[in-house]
Amino acid sequence: RRGRIFNARLRTIGIDKDALDAQVKERKLQEAVEKAQHEKFAHYMKKNDKLMCLLEERQKNEIKDLNKALNEFHKNFQKPETRREFDLNDPQALKKDRPARVSDSDPRCTVSGMQKFVGEDLNYDQRMKFQKEQLREWSLQQQKDWKNALADQKLADDLYDKFRVELDRKIMEEQRKEEESRRVVCTATKDFNRIQVAELDHKNELEKAQKIKDDMDEITFLLRGDLLSENPDQAIGPLGKHHVLVDRWKGMNQDQLMAIRQFQKEQALEKLRVREQERQRDAEWDRQRLQTARALLLLERQQQRQNRVQRRDLDFVNAELSQDQKAKNIYLKEEEYSNIPTDEFYAQFNTTTR
Repeated sequence: RRGRIFNARLRTIGIDKDALDAQVKERKLQEAVEKAQHEKFAHYMKKNDKLMCLLEERQKNEIKDLNKALNEFHKNFQKPETRREFDLNDPQALKKDRPARVSDSDPRCTVSGMQKFVGEDLNYDQRMKFQKEQLREWSLQQQKDWKNALADQKLADDLYDKFRVELDRKIMEEQRKEEESRRVVCTATKDFNRIQVAELDHKNELEKAQKIKDDMDEITFLLRGDLLSENPDQAIGPLGKHHVLVDRWKGMNQDQLMAIRQFQKEQALEKLRVREQERQRDAEWDRQRLQTARALLLLERQQQRQNRVQRRDLDFVNAELSQDQKAKNIYLKEEEYSNIPTDEFYAQFNTTTR
């Protein structure tokens, strides 16, 4: 009992304060690492939220600019007065109403109205002058509208470019801050790892010194005891010669050793024979697999040659069919023009030239 209590390797009585302190320190280090990881994840989440807010703001501004441009286009190029059915809903229709006949070009002067007769053209000069002036005004108005639209588009593009530059600057600033925080975290991690490595080295040195001391004690105990003695009589038990004490047995005799060695040789020969069979079987499988792969490769090359031949034949047939179709179309066109009478042919020719 005294030996068990004072033996440092077998003693289980009391509390190992060094081990408990080491566990507490390891737990604190683990909590610090987890806290650093949580802070890093929180930083990444904040960064992603900021980026999402910037992207949403940019998307909203783009949609707003697009709607504004669309409204401007409707206002400048799609006015209610330019609609085809505006005359049906015009609130100034009664004020704009005209008499039965304003001029010769009045579309209300129908045959049944008896307002215009063949050969009359009272307002030819005024009508031509008005039409020219109207065309000129329309052209000037279109040029003005087009210039305004180009100026608005250029202004919108400039504003959008400024917004993109500002957004890129903000993103670069966020990336710079992230790099700085990452460098700080890396520096703290390196310091923590360096301290942990130093503590681990100190702990290993203490454990190594304690292990050397324990090994020396064990060697001294073994050298002074009967365990390494070569006296075979110490293995004889109190019940007779055939009763052997296991903890003092020094080994087998020569006959037992020879039997074991013979059995080991037979096992080695059997293992070599099994390996040779496996090698032959693997070689046979490899040969069959190579033959199969070679046959598949030859079959695939033959199929590719057949496909090329079929494709070439099909292209040749398609070319012949295309030539026949073109010749047929030319023939049908010539026959169609040859069947048209002379007056109708000139009328169609004049209409086509116009």
